[in-house]
Amino acid sequence: MKGLYCKPGDQGDVKFVLQETNVPTSLGSHQVKVQVKSCALSPVDFKLYEDLKLEKEHVPVGREIAGVVLQVGPKVTFFQPDDEVVGILPLEAEQSGLCSVVVTDEYNLVQKPEKVSWFEAAAVIKDGLRAYTALHTLARMAAGQTVLVLDGAGPFGLLAIQLAHYHGVKVLATALSPEDQKFLEELRPSVARVIRVWDSKEDLVDSCLEETGGLGVDIIIDSGVRLYEEPEAQRHYPHKHDLLTLLSVGGHWVTTEQHLQLDPPDSHILFLKAASLSFLNDEVWTTSRAKQGRYLHILKDVMDKLCTGTFRPQLEDPVPLYEATVSMEMVQRKQARKRIAVKL
Repeated sequence: MKGLYCKPGDQGDVKFVLQETNVPTSLGSHQVKVQVKSCALSPVDFKLYEDLKLEKEHVPVGREIAGVVLQVGPKVTFFQPDDEVVGILPLEAEQSGLCSVVVTDEYNLVQKPEKVSWFEAAAVIKDGLRAYTALHTLARMAAGQTVLVLDGAGPFGLLAIQLAHYHGVKVLATALSPEDQKFLEELRPSVARVIRVWDSKEDLVDSCLEETGGLGVDIIIDSGVRLYEEPEAQRHYPHKHDLLTLLSVGGHWVTTEQHLQLDPPDSHILFLKAASLSFLNDEVWTTSRAKQGRYLHILKDVMDKLCTGTFRPQLEDPVPLYEATVSMEMVQRKQARKRIAVKL
């Protein structure tokens, strides 16, 4: 049985390879064996593996899976054979999600609704978790607030917009290209304002302050931050000073920029506004089991919202297994957004 693995190389190069792997012959007390039907291909954060002392010669690729339970351990209570499930393999997993069969703890999975396809389930589970973590756990979103979602047309940004709309929050979003702008303007419920960051004539701060009557936005969800004058590839990222400026009194800034540095004047602005900054790292749900029940509740609610149409992902065509290596290389280099491999 083959799975997709990546091997970090010299000077930041990454090599993705298909290699043989074995499935454990016996199951632990709370483990389940799952036949994988679909698997999402997302970028691998090697720095996180290093920080958590989980470095391996070959890192498994594809952790967001959907499939059918084949066998359960003696103490498993959540599932039984033939159940359809979806979940996220932990960072310490030894198997790639592209293997035909994987073994994992029952606490990493939830039931997949019958109406939800394998394709959609694997595509949405992690981005849905990120949206919940950002808006509920960190920002404490409430009806009547205003949220700015950067890169609103991305897989994560889109679900954040839809979750905010569901809770009665006014949404502003940035578009990185004319195509993204067209997509966001056609969304229903509609985005209050689509900000064209690809157009140098439109200013992010001015647009947000104009839309909020000069009060600023209550919540910012970023997709990266420009810390200094950086290369052309970073031009669509807002500067940290811009985000501090457009944040409202008592606002919450949720950042995905793990290397964000705030100088004393930046911290003083947050102090004056009684505002807060949170770092979005959804991996904490699996690296720490302190809130396991809440984690599974979120995964279940993500699937429920996908089933009822609250979450409506914009997905590219599925990738056949023989194209998974090339697709993963493009995703890792940020030449493509998330791709989904489906097993027929």
